[in-house]
Amino acid sequence: MFSDYHLHCYFSGDSDESPENIIQTAVSKKMKHLCFTDHLDLDYPYDDCCFDLDIEKYYEEISGLKEKYRDIIDIRIGMETGLESHLSTRLDEKISMRDFDFIIGSSHLINRVDPYYPSFFEGRTNKKAYTEYFESIAECLKTCNNFDVYGHIDYVVRYTPYKNDTFYYRDFADIIDSILSSLIRSGKGIELNTGGYNAGLGCPNPCPDIIRRYKELGGEIITVGSDAHTAKRIGDYFENAKQVLLECGFKYYCVFKNRKPEYIKI
Repeated sequence: MFSDYHLHCYFSGDSDESPENIIQTAVSKKMKHLCFTDHLDLDYPYDDCCFDLDIEKYYEEISGLKEKYRDIIDIRIGMETGLESHLSTRLDEKISMRDFDFIIGSSHLINRVDPYYPSFFEGRTNKKAYTEYFESIAECLKTCNNFDVYGHIDYVVRYTPYKNDTFYYRDFADIIDSILSSLIRSGKGIELNTGGYNAGLGCPNPCPDIIRRYKELGGEIITVGSDAHTAKRIGDYFENAKQVLLECGFKYYCVFKNRKPEYIKI
């Protein structure tokens, strides 16, 4: 696996990493493709982090690095947009500002609360918290469609304080299947995000059962990303990712250029 399609640098509010350091690290790890996907979460309700991406400055700087390293590594420019139903028009306007290669659509907020913060789980069992999260994705898909893959579909599982209460796809199969079917019908993909390993889950986000189900339902578009916020994590657990993809029936993974998928044999 030589293509990291989910990573963040200092243009994201939760990273201090230099994009050039990321590129140089990727080169040292023999990466062939790299796509920056810095955060755009409009109206993020927490004061400790700002995800209102400076699109012009971001695009200009990464474009310069793309040109500088063009004979060494294929650098592409994307974003990770925080999807909420009421933001669809504003997100469309932001995305249209530049010619991006790739857009991840992710759910980071459920009713304006991020499960990254422990307060989301207060007064909720895991089952209730997970159900609300997946319901929010289903709701977003009714209005938000300007993205290429849905990011870390079971993101909420990373942050539960109830670590002994294991997440099982089968407990939420109906709603997850409806989400996956909707994505497939609209030509959208999903990602295999190896950040789940770093979060101590022992598997990627989403879990292999969801990835396998996506394939069973007819899904073919899948990208691989580390969700790295530091250079040293570029390509983390990609050997695990390769094994999961093969076990789930995939023969190819995708990279994107000009918002179009390109299929690479595993």
